[in-house]
Parts: sequence; C-alpha cells; structure tokens
Amino acid sequence: MPHYLLHYELAPDYLERRPAFRDAHLALAWQAAESGALLLGGAVGDPAESALLLFTGAEAAEAFARADPYVREGLVRSWRVTPWITVVGAGAASPVHPA
Repeated sequence: MPHYLLHYELAPDYLERRPAFRDAHLALAWQAAESGALLLGGAVGDPAESALLLFTGAEAAEAFARADPYVREGLVRSWRVTPWITVVGAGAASPVHPA
C-alpha cells in the first residue's frame, strides 16, 4: 500500500480559532479513517505548528484537504500532498532489508 503525507501549514491563530471547527474536522477525519483512506493524523509540535495526515492515496488526501473546514476557514495557510516512500516497519509500502 503506498503512502502519502498531507502537510498542513497552520495559521498563527489556529489554536484560538480551532474550537469552532474542530468537531466538523474530526468527523471528516474519522470518516476517512473508517474508510481506510486515512491511517494517522494529528498536529505537530506543542503548541501546534503544523499537521501531518498519512493517507493511502494522493487523491484521497487532496479530496480531504479540499473538504476540510480547517482549510476552507483559513486555519490552514497552505497544504501539499507528497508521496512517502516507506521502507521500514510492518506497514512499509516498499520494505528494504539490509543485505
């Protein structure tokens, strides 16, 4: 299974504005997780400076970002989807072992 990272750059006022949109964001995220498209997701840093969401497809990641209230309401300043070539671990898409 390939992996794709959805990177969010958060707005400076993200933490202050998040409560108004958090339930809708989490509902969308759990729906994507239950469908198998989203594997993991969450904020990076304490306090949050960015966010990462791990998807099984680029199209699913892009569709999620376009539908996410955090993106629509400006809590996310920018986003991008990048392939992640995973090589180590039980869920690695392209396992590589030492020779």
